[in-house]
Amino acid sequence: MRIIDPQQIKGWWVVWLGGIALAVDALTALLTYSMQKDSVNIRALFLHNLSDALASVAVIIGGILILLYDLRWVDPAITIGIAGYILYLGLTEIGGTIRTLMLGSPVDIDTDAVILALSNIEGVIDLHHVHFWQMGEHDASLDAHVVIEKSAWDQLESTKYRIKQALEQEFNISHSTLEFEHPDHIHKDAHIYGHG
Repeated sequence: MRIIDPQQIKGWWVVWLGGIALAVDALTALLTYSMQKDSVNIRALFLHNLSDALASVAVIIGGILILLYDLRWVDPAITIGIAGYILYLGLTEIGGTIRTLMLGSPVDIDTDAVILALSNIEGVIDLHHVHFWQMGEHDASLDAHVVIEKSAWDQLESTKYRIKQALEQEFNISHSTLEFEHPDHIHKDAHIYGHG
């Protein structure tokens, strides 16, 4: 309705308040910029400040257009544009958060390389029922069934240590749940990933 019937706008108030908001939002965006790469929460804060700063620029431009040309329809148009931009940011940034909340597979881990590296550890014959989980913002986890050679069965703890050490040092996977299987009791037709 404000586009159809534009209201009277105090252009100077819009410009001055937009300028103050721009200064505050630009400062907070600068303060959070360097930290936003390591935390999804700080990134959300940074993007919020950045979008507020851009909105302030749009408000200032709108105020100037109202002052110079009495284009009062610009005010609701800018409001709709800002809302659309914020919606776009929300939709593009929510994927990583949903992946963590739903315990999805980490996107930055080559799962085939992990399985190959673990299969090459002394005493390991095979892996199956392997699950990769994104447990937190920077924490990945692995669950797996590990088939151990008969000759290495009495050295289970040292084999487990080597597996966990490889996971942490090579792939930054600090949590793992391992179920060891004797070759005489191996799961038949087991899939490498998941259940089957």
